[in-house]
Amino acid sequence: MANMSVQLVAVERRLWSGEATSVVAQTTEGEIGILSGHEPVLGQLVEGGVVRITTPEKETVTAAVHGGFLSVTGDGVSVLAEEAELSTEIDVSQAKADVESEDEQERARARTRLRAAGQSA
Repeated sequence: MANMSVQLVAVERRLWSGEATSVVAQTTEGEIGILSGHEPVLGQLVEGGVVRITTPEKETVTAAVHGGFLSVTGDGVSVLAEEAELSTEIDVSQAKADVESEDEQERARARTRLRAAGQSA
């Protein structure tokens, strides 16, 4: 399978960049899977979505993403998030505690963080 260049960037920092064989993201139009050679597309990411990037070594990079865009060009894929957190950086115990928050937005973000970390709420 051919590789493509992928960048996962949030407003505050670059979370991950490198070669990948696929990218799966949740957009406002539905879930989209991108492979090398995909037609150019611009999609708006859903609030509270999960992005999964598969590397050529068959490793999966997973991130909780809150808003932003996915851009596919002939040069590769850019995931430009308003906020994002890699699954390896998520404090699962804090996210589980945040699920009990009185703030609806905080509860939704906590559930997304748990999904990205492979946990259930």
